[in-house]
Amino acid sequence: MFGRSRKGVVGARTPGELDAMEAAGRIVGRALVAARDAAKPGVTTADLDDLVEQLIRDSGAIPSFKGYEGFPGSICSSVNEVVVHGIPGSTTVLSEGDLVSVDCGAILDGWHGDSAWSFGVGELQSDVQALNDATREVLAEGMLAMRPGNRLTDVSYALEVATRRAEERHGISLGIVDGYGGHGIGQEMHEWPFLANEGKAGRGPKLQEGSVLAIEPMLVLGGETDTRTLSDDWTVVTVDGSPAAHWEHTVAVTVDGPRILTPRPQD
Repeated sequence: MFGRSRKGVVGARTPGELDAMEAAGRIVGRALVAARDAAKPGVTTADLDDLVEQLIRDSGAIPSFKGYEGFPGSICSSVNEVVVHGIPGSTTVLSEGDLVSVDCGAILDGWHGDSAWSFGVGELQSDVQALNDATREVLAEGMLAMRPGNRLTDVSYALEVATRRAEERHGISLGIVDGYGGHGIGQEMHEWPFLANEGKAGRGPKLQEGSVLAIEPMLVLGGETDTRTLSDDWTVVTVDGSPAAHWEHTVAVTVDGPRILTPRPQD
């Protein structure tokens, strides 16, 4: 799935290419806001999928998830104990207090945008709200490591350190889901390199101006992080049923600091 760099650096996009990626990313951002606003008790994740697909297509883009390696939806809709890759369906009916993650991507003029966020259907339990707030904060802090001259695992390390800080700040225990993480992105949705959500700093390829990564921390409430994949070969759930949150932005390295290529209105 992931190609390799011959120079030990994460490839750079031109300013025009970054603008093109942001155009795709803005569509994704609008789709995520629309999904959150539509997520009410009684709504199904299939309803959210239909809404997002229509919005993406009406914007002149193509849903990048639909048909990707056989995935049937335009979004991944992961509810409560589902960590990632939840398949939208008419039998998954949202209820008050559900924690919902929506992950989606769009292709516009050959360039990909990819982003995710988690939100509550109505009011969340206090510890679940803390989990979600913490995951959002971890993404924000991890993005700050997207600077020229840093190495790939400097981002991983920043995400890990931010997770431990969030535990102290919110008074909860957080588990980092092993084996899942971010990735390069551009004219393909998944490009080299894979970005782990934890690890030692100072390793891996260097980042340069124009390097782009999709950064996506996935955290579980509590210390248990074992997961399993359901029989649909997509849906990843926590073994003990603990809730999980997932936040993601596509981010570029610039001399002025990280540039979010998947901005969301009202975010």
